Amino acid sequence: MTGRGKYETRLDPALWAYIDSVNAWYPPEITGLPIDRQRAVYDRMCRAFHQGRPAGVKVSDGLVAAPGHGIPIRHYQPAGSPARAMVLYFHGGGFILGGLDSHDDICAELCAGTGFDVLSVDYRLAPEHVHPAAFDDAMTAFAWAAAATDLPIVLCGESAGGNLAAAVAHATRRHARTAIGQVLIYPGLGGDESKGSYVEHAEAPLLSVGDIAFYRDVRSARRQAPDDPTFSPLRDSDFSGLPPTVIITAECDPLSSDGETYRDRILAAGGKAWWHEEKRLVHSFLRARTTVPAAAEALARIIAAVGALGRSEWPY
Repeated sequence: MTGRGKYETRLDPALWAYIDSVNAWYPPEITGLPIDRQRAVYDRMCRAFHQGRPAGVKVSDGLVAAPGHGIPIRHYQPAGSPARAMVLYFHGGGFILGGLDSHDDICAELCAGTGFDVLSVDYRLAPEHVHPAAFDDAMTAFAWAAAATDLPIVLCGESAGGNLAAAVAHATRRHARTAIGQVLIYPGLGGDESKGSYVEHAEAPLLSVGDIAFYRDVRSARRQAPDDPTFSPLRDSDFSGLPPTVIITAECDPLSSDGETYRDRILAAGGKAWWHEEKRLVHSFLRARTTVPAAAEALARIIAAVGALGRSEWPY
């Protein structure tokens, strides 16, 4: 029970069991290991937490052509009636971890829960491919999806993937084909690290400000501009014209304030945005959905938000 600090009684025992399990698979000190070793350990953890795919979801893998390389994608389709929308999904992992398998069950559940197609994007990872490689792949995947289907597109991503989803929304908002909504799950958007949750939850379980700095440094190109909105969407100077936006964050997560700030910027620019902070949850809570009721409720909120935006509804 040591080392839990102010969170020892603040978080439920079931959530602590999840946190302890994650730390057993992927200990905090792993950031000192080579990236390939970190990936191997992370992939094993993801396999251990994988919940399988719901019945009634068809899955196929493909490749999107990009300059000099191909972008692996995984397409999830409901087996029943035709989908009314497509979700373009970007996985988390700090821009250095993860892929099609790491968030496979989440994507399948999103497909089953909404009845929409889901397209998961295996964007290039740092440090082999620093910024803007991941952003470029996200943009290429969006362009491909927009050309491949007439379905309306909802952008969705968690953590690093939330950053990519928002960056794509900003970059494409005035294109001929744009997303009709975006759902961001505990995204890192490049907010002010001198206040708010960055200070209050600087040493939160499963993600600390030190972890955030590590991932940012690995992702950064030489002489990375801090005010580049394709790197940090909150550094954009214009928040008008963005699609209706839902942001779900965890209370005990240094990134939570990014969601609140992003909502406020969109509202100030005349757009539609809704932010909800999941109380007494931590970063990466989606993996806890089968053992922590609050995490299951949060996932249900996320699925409902994606479903509403895909139907061009705004219930907030």
